[in-house]
Amino acid sequence: SSFANGRRPGCCLRWVVLLLGIGGTAEGVSCPQGCTCEYLAVNCTGKGLAEFPATIPLDTRQLILAQNQLSYLPSVELNFLSDLIYLDCSGNALGQDLDFTFVSIIRLVYLDLSFNNLTLITFGTFSQLGSLVVLKLSDNPGLVEIEKDSFANNTWLRHLDVSRCSLTFLDAITLRDLPNLRSLGLSGNPWFCNCSFMELFKTCCPSCVSSADSDNVTCYSPAFVHDLKMLEEAQEQLNYKCFIHFDDQDYLFLGLVGFCIFSAGTVFAWLLGVCAAVYEFLTASGDDENEEDWDE
Repeated sequence: SSFANGRRPGCCLRWVVLLLGIGGTAEGVSCPQGCTCEYLAVNCTGKGLAEFPATIPLDTRQLILAQNQLSYLPSVELNFLSDLIYLDCSGNALGQDLDFTFVSIIRLVYLDLSFNNLTLITFGTFSQLGSLVVLKLSDNPGLVEIEKDSFANNTWLRHLDVSRCSLTFLDAITLRDLPNLRSLGLSGNPWFCNCSFMELFKTCCPSCVSSADSDNVTCYSPAFVHDLKMLEEAQEQLNYKCFIHFDDQDYLFLGLVGFCIFSAGTVFAWLLGVCAAVYEFLTASGDDENEEDWDE
């Protein structure tokens, strides 16, 4: 009956197979070698990549490059992926300046740069990522500084993790730029907790730090707060030191100031005494001369 109706099932089947073959070939060409490509997602985890993979589909929304050997991210190739919302580059060797690397992927919501070799975060690093919600920078042992305006344009950021880096200070302005922040990882850093750090305590409310993380957020220096919990014990010590208590250096300074004032006062009084004695001597001499004149 199929032949009677003028239809050829075999011919249609061959067209279906041909179209599927073309689609499979196109998918194979666009997917980087060794990676797994699914609908709008490319996964290249643990493939030993030393360079950014080529032939990534331009409509990719999720790109995972974790556990490779990438030492840089080419901004040109990366910014072709304008629809990207999820980027995982954890466990690589990224350490060069990342300023303006993410210029065109303005839809990015999730960025994981943990377990790399980052050293510095500036305003230009993430300034174009206005939609960023999750940013993971943990386990970068060379990360020593985050400039105070680094997250000025990331006002939607809700989760920030800078745990287990080499940070000693974090400016309070950095956190005030993040009004939607709900989760903050700070543990494992050699924090320098001085009196100027009190402003950060006021800004960084304990509710932003998870209970599991807060016990590991400790001060490294000065010595009187070493290993104390930064948000609890160290804060009490700093309140006492900064606003109530004078340490040995303060007492020494005040002693030196007092001694200088006392010495200056003594010298001034002695000079006044000398001047008075000289004045009295000169006055007495003048009176004697006048008496001799009258006697003559």
